[in-house]
Amino acid sequence: MQLGLVGLGRMGFNMRERLRAAGHEVVGYDRNADVSDVASIADLAAALQGERVVWIMVPHGDPTRETVEELAAALSAGDLVIEGGNSKFTDDQEHAARLAENGIRYVDVGVSGGVWGATNGYGLMAGGDTADVERAMPIFDALRPEGPREEGFAHAGPVGAGHYAKMVHNGIEYGLMQAYAEGFELLAASDVVTDVPATIKAWSRGTVVRSWLLDLLVRALDEDPELQELRGWVSDSGEGRWTVEESINNAVPTPVITSALFARFASRQEDSPAMKAVAALRNQFGGHSVQKSDS
Repeated sequence: MQLGLVGLGRMGFNMRERLRAAGHEVVGYDRNADVSDVASIADLAAALQGERVVWIMVPHGDPTRETVEELAAALSAGDLVIEGGNSKFTDDQEHAARLAENGIRYVDVGVSGGVWGATNGYGLMAGGDTADVERAMPIFDALRPEGPREEGFAHAGPVGAGHYAKMVHNGIEYGLMQAYAEGFELLAASDVVTDVPATIKAWSRGTVVRSWLLDLLVRALDEDPELQELRGWVSDSGEGRWTVEESINNAVPTPVITSALFARFASRQEDSPAMKAVAALRNQFGGHSVQKSDS
């Protein structure tokens, strides 16, 4: 199958390689000319034949909106656009409506797998009409992990459902990572456990907390047993916030995911104003000790 791919960053580049290895013809475009197959989106559209399929793999927000606009001008009625970035699900309706003005079809796909997806395959969650999803199935089958389709791919629902599913997936990911991180910190703070990396590695086989995320923590500790080379500063890419927003909108309690998101916010404060206020209050009502600022 022939596919256009816009965005050849860390994931897009690896997706192109996996698709080509599966026998698909991929024409890729990226602003980085060193990895791009063509010079522009217009050239990419011109290089594709018949009813074209183009996959977008660029950052969410304005970069995706701008790419949709360019494709709306470059493609024709009957062509299909697949949006595989981490867009907010509410953006998908806007993208689909804009492309529909020109008779262009739209499918959104949540993609999970990170830099390991080229080898292990990607978990895929698609949103769109059944006919459009089926049309792209050869591409999805090449990208997903080997094994039964339902274990690595889901047609989650109509347009927007793929990114909604990926949003919740990433919210869960926040909570899982935070739990492992807190366990690591507690082990490291204790004077009872003397080999923290070995303890965590022992959890990776046979225990109820084993997972690929745990395997990745083991790998990180093999490289840096005390994680001294890293700062405890963690960004968030949007999906965690959107998950918490949706939990509020639907009155669904998500205390673990919400706490994990707030922990990321706290990680960016070198000296938390809120905790300064807590220290001041404890000192005021109870005379508890405080640490003075160096300034």
